[in-house]
Amino acid sequence: MKVKSFLSAAFAATALMAVGAVSMSFTMMDEKPTSRVVEEGGTGPYKAVMKEEPTLEAHTIFVPQDLSAFNEKKALPVLVWGNGACNNSPFEHYKFLNEIASHGYIVVATGFMPQEGERYHGPMSTTEQQIEAMDWVEQQNADKNSPYYGKIDVKNICVAGMSCGGLQTLFNCADKRIKTLMICNSGLFNQENAGSAVGGMPMPPKSKLKEIHSSIIYILGGEKDIAYGNGMDDFHRIDHVPACATNFPVGHGGTYAQPHGGEFSVVALAWLNWQLKGDQQAAKMFKGADCELSKREGWTIEKNDKLEKLK
Repeated sequence: MKVKSFLSAAFAATALMAVGAVSMSFTMMDEKPTSRVVEEGGTGPYKAVMKEEPTLEAHTIFVPQDLSAFNEKKALPVLVWGNGACNNSPFEHYKFLNEIASHGYIVVATGFMPQEGERYHGPMSTTEQQIEAMDWVEQQNADKNSPYYGKIDVKNICVAGMSCGGLQTLFNCADKRIKTLMICNSGLFNQENAGSAVGGMPMPPKSKLKEIHSSIIYILGGEKDIAYGNGMDDFHRIDHVPACATNFPVGHGGTYAQPHGGEFSVVALAWLNWQLKGDQQAAKMFKGADCELSKREGWTIEKNDKLEKLK
């Protein structure tokens, strides 16, 4: 009886170990990567990585892999990004965002890190996530235990977004931490076309534009872009801050999914380099009657007087 009991116990223990091993193997197989190098890190001088951060839920970070080059005197300006369709993942924009990070930026995008080949299917993102992103970069820059300690330029923050993400950005435009705004394939709806908006998107009134206190650029996809009318109407209403509207005739989808973000990343980087890094060579893309953008194939630009006076 004792032998039989011993064998039974041994068999039970072995079975439990086997079940545990199978369970563990499934868990390991189900675990998704928390970081990924995109397009060999981008074309910039600081090869980037896309990653999750445990200290910031439901956001994706794009940042140089090697942070040793950055310090208080040479800190990373910030791009806060909201996604199209209010997706809670930057799966449509990760090449574009990764490219920007490779030129010496930290990008904090709304939503969960996209896995290779996967599209996001889940609840919509919120306007509050952009505020969380700005809070987070400030906290990380001040935290001596953070790898980002003293390496983030929290006085140079651009808040930006595509389509619904652009509406989220305009909803948050009054935040005093914002140095510049970048509205991509987006613009506020007016009373006449508000009914065409997708349910769940933020719908600030046109009067919200008066709360903008920073410079602003619209990057649109030309007349075929469903947001063209809204974006251009916004631009023509903005007369109290430096503003410009740029168009590249590719429609609403932009060039985000093209290698390294395509043409949109060229213009976005020039704007960020000028507005957040004070790069006067980048300013030539936008300033002057014969600015570089006006000579770039396919692009058009309109700007107000305040933009030309901007240093």
